[in-house]
Amino acid sequence: MSRTGTFRGRSIGVVGDLSLDEQRYLYSKARELKTDLAAGRDVSRFRIADPDYSAYLIFLENSTRTRESFRNAALFHRVRATMFDAASSSFAKNESLTDAIKMLIGYAPESAFVIRSKLEGVCAWLADYLGPWAERSGYARPSFINAGDGKHEHPTQEFLDEFSFLEQQDWNDSRIHLALIGDLRHGRTAHSKADGLRVFGQVVVDLVAPAELAMPEAYTERMRRNGYDVRLWDSIDEYLAAGQTAAIWYFTRLQLERMGDSILEKAPALRWAVTFRKDMQDKLRDGTRFYHPLPRDRLAPTIPTFLDDTPLNGWDAQSANGYYTRAALMAMLAGVIGDDFTGVGLPEVTPDEEFVVEAAVSPHAKPEYKVGIKPVESGLVIDHIAAGSSLEEIWNRVDKIRRVLGLNLRSSHGVYHSDSGGYKGIVSVPDLLSFGEKELKRLGAVSPGCTLNLVKDHAVVKKYRLGMPPRIYNFDDIACRNENCVSHPAHQEHVEPSFVRKPGTNTFVCRWCEKEHDYPEIWSV
Repeated sequence: MSRTGTFRGRSIGVVGDLSLDEQRYLYSKARELKTDLAAGRDVSRFRIADPDYSAYLIFLENSTRTRESFRNAALFHRVRATMFDAASSSFAKNESLTDAIKMLIGYAPESAFVIRSKLEGVCAWLADYLGPWAERSGYARPSFINAGDGKHEHPTQEFLDEFSFLEQQDWNDSRIHLALIGDLRHGRTAHSKADGLRVFGQVVVDLVAPAELAMPEAYTERMRRNGYDVRLWDSIDEYLAAGQTAAIWYFTRLQLERMGDSILEKAPALRWAVTFRKDMQDKLRDGTRFYHPLPRDRLAPTIPTFLDDTPLNGWDAQSANGYYTRAALMAMLAGVIGDDFTGVGLPEVTPDEEFVVEAAVSPHAKPEYKVGIKPVESGLVIDHIAAGSSLEEIWNRVDKIRRVLGLNLRSSHGVYHSDSGGYKGIVSVPDLLSFGEKELKRLGAVSPGCTLNLVKDHAVVKKYRLGMPPRIYNFDDIACRNENCVSHPAHQEHVEPSFVRKPGTNTFVCRWCEKEHDYPEIWSV
């Protein structure tokens, strides 16, 4: 079978790695596959059926449903399937994950890697680094599928959830009203809803969790930016008392293994707040269905077992849907299906915005400062460094400029009153008469908002104003503050930290784990 589908070689690290139309295409194909299998019809058009295609299932955290649904999906596709798990895998050795997977890529002409790991952003990194490496080395670009990375995302769980919600609503995607209940702070399946629910035209989300288990603000803000109507309650009792409940309830278990001791002490009260009880049944709206990513805590389930044989049980069918959605996704990424896709794909990557701007040169001479720096006869002057910041921050920025740009030259620097009030830093370097574009961009990354003046014969001949850059990367002095990020030095995966600025803000988002940082936070020293 020809494998020329448009999705061949794509990777899925987060839900947003498929556009909304691409997600809808996935759901339509999973629906076809499920329907045809149930009817006993031929499904060969969905199969990879290539004995040289390798599917590696790398589960460095324990899993049952995700692992087994992917294993059975690989068996459906009749490809070479190899399983690595947390208990027996050689990945526990000191070899980096990057090196180990690079080795595995060399064992087959084409590969897909399904990875569950505590390292957040691992699939985004591997796709970015090893995808081009594989093509340079003569292999097809491998696909990387995130099967859950720490507290970050679980996109294939989100895909099967959205498939299940659509199925519940008879494939009507115009609106959804959903209640998210339980441990929303630590649950990556709840976090993925921030983007996954965008396949519905109108979204109302009810967040039901006590403060200790509440959805992190970054995800709540993302929901609101996506146009969701977001409502919050501390417990199921409060939610039911308020009326106007959702018809779809999505429970998550309390992830005790991810909680600190202070929260663990409150576990009984927290569990009570998000556990359904018999006396609540008559308060539900007609047609309500419960969902859960599973497993349930057998000792204290938030959906008790007395509900298993009631019409509320949507979680059993939801779990089974993991097989169909993951099999369809693997078919897409292998290029088996996708030729008939006609929707809107992901937007093209746009060039970085310009943040180094040449400014008009003022005709008047530079002022003579009463203390410290005198204007140089010829050289460069970096002015307005961290203007308006605290004295400590200005001195830190001056030191950073000198260190990162390697200005170990005869020079002077200091902190002075700014014309607009407050203080600013200045670095003056005589006899340095050139400053390349690369150095300008590095200066802008280190100290956005400053100006660079090139001086010749006591006159400024060029002036540059440096704004906040759209990306910051390729510096030894930056680091993601998320200790679970694949780029964090503690993991020694040798992943280059990289940050992208949120448009119109001074907030930088880690390219790998998506943790948001204020500008000063990305600098490790």
